Amino acid sequence: MYSTARLRFSEVTLNIPSAAFIFPGQGSQAVGMGFELAKAYPFARQVFEQANQILDFDLARLAWEGPEDQLNDTVNTQPALLTHSAATLAVLHKLHPEIQAVFVAGHSMGQLSALLASGALPFEHALRLARRRGELMKQAGVVSPGGMAAALGADIPTLERICAEASTPGEIVQVANDNCPGQVVISGAAPALERAIETASQMGVRRMRRLAVSIAAHSPLMASAQAEFNKAVADAPIRDPHIPLVGNVSALPLTTAAEVRADLQAQLTSRVRWTESIQEIIARGVTTFFEIGSGDVLCGLLKRIDAQATCLNLGTPTDFEKFNKE
Repeated sequence: MYSTARLRFSEVTLNIPSAAFIFPGQGSQAVGMGFELAKAYPFARQVFEQANQILDFDLARLAWEGPEDQLNDTVNTQPALLTHSAATLAVLHKLHPEIQAVFVAGHSMGQLSALLASGALPFEHALRLARRRGELMKQAGVVSPGGMAAALGADIPTLERICAEASTPGEIVQVANDNCPGQVVISGAAPALERAIETASQMGVRRMRRLAVSIAAHSPLMASAQAEFNKAVADAPIRDPHIPLVGNVSALPLTTAAEVRADLQAQLTSRVRWTESIQEIIARGVTTFFEIGSGDVLCGLLKRIDAQATCLNLGTPTDFEKFNKE
């Protein structure tokens, strides 16, 4: 089904038939994202121009020039990340059509980019859904303000116990992102979060770092946005993916539109099981991963999940210049 071509990327020989595409979420954005790509490849620029038309504002200029605080506003961050990933994917398909993924996955909002890559949702609808998701999450942050904190050097069972002890019926904190062994994010109501941070420090957790966000993503504090997000997902013309998409909530391949919708809807208040998602893909024989879009955060996480896997980030012309056919 897939090409048996092999490529070299710098000094690395790639096993193309067993590649997976992974897509970054919030935290990977940076002013200038996609600019050099659009400058070098007209078909990448066309993706940004299309995004401008769909959203009816200059998203490209915001991504390329800032200001940073506006780009970091979740209502802009989410569509900007998806657009950069879509533009990068367009370049990859144009320059190297022999590289086809056998699995796709995205971290948090990156799941929408993965949905696009899987063929389950056209760009216009994926972009509108990313924008709507950002709007609803921001609104939920106003209705139910909270926060998030990264825990370094703690395992999931320990953090689950800490969060359970710190939570009350009206103030909940929970594990939000299982990013990789030794890096976990917790999320919830500010008082419960502070109690969890204090308890973690007392229990010898190496480091607890508050994140610069005012929302409690992937926690019950997003519940006020759930009904509207469910409607947005239900209204989106999602089809069965052509490429299995590993879900954030299930950490299993999703192969039908119904499975995709359910995982997307549950993701708003549920844990991102990223470590398990990557382990699932590797267990199915994948050896090469491409991080498609802004930055290389996911490649860094991958190395901590499985040091034997190969991960290459693609998002700039320089990245594509590293390809050489054997």
